[in-house]
Amino acid sequence: MLKGVIFDIDGTLVDSNDAHAHAWVETFAEGGYQVAFDVVRRMIGMGGDKLMPACIGIEEDSKEGKKLSERRGELFKDDYLPKLKSLPGSRALLQRIRKDGLKTVVATSASDEDLKGLLKAAEVLDLMQDAATSSDAENSKPDPDIVVAAIRKIGLARASLVMIGDTPYDIEAAQQAGVRIIGFRSGGWTDSELSGATAVYDGPADLENRYESSILAKHQD
Repeated sequence: MLKGVIFDIDGTLVDSNDAHAHAWVETFAEGGYQVAFDVVRRMIGMGGDKLMPACIGIEEDSKEGKKLSERRGELFKDDYLPKLKSLPGSRALLQRIRKDGLKTVVATSASDEDLKGLLKAAEVLDLMQDAATSSDAENSKPDPDIVVAAIRKIGLARASLVMIGDTPYDIEAAQQAGVRIIGFRSGGWTDSELSGATAVYDGPADLENRYESSILAKHQD
């Protein structure tokens, strides 16, 4: 019996993947590193602990890495976060899930500082019961640490959970954590890139519209 849903947020409930990529590109440029938007965009969904060394060869926990990470956070919060919009159907989907008595928890590579603003932008702050962020895990997605932390916080058996995410990194993390996952195309990845998902939908509105035929409804007794 399904008892809970683990949510990614960026690209899953809020249209923020491009904004994150632009913030990183701008931050890198200020630091003297020219990295193409498309290169960074493909890595959104990972945390800075993986994205930064992959893009510029700098470890996030180094002196320079910490400075760049802090600057990225400032740029994102000041220039991008206020402009973000909820993906269509996000609130309706969460309302349906909560109405069915399912627990909800976030599993995101985002920072604690970004999370509240993202949930507000997604219009689901009051519907999400708990969250696991980058501060709850040693390694970000696609490592399973954040998903495992979310499982611990929601306090339910893995077999009674399903995750919803939009990137191949979400899928890999869920699989390593032993949790089923629904994929959304809303983050910009193709069906073949989301092939490890149990099912793939266009986004929150599509899943909400087809809720009765989805595993969210089918697995309830």
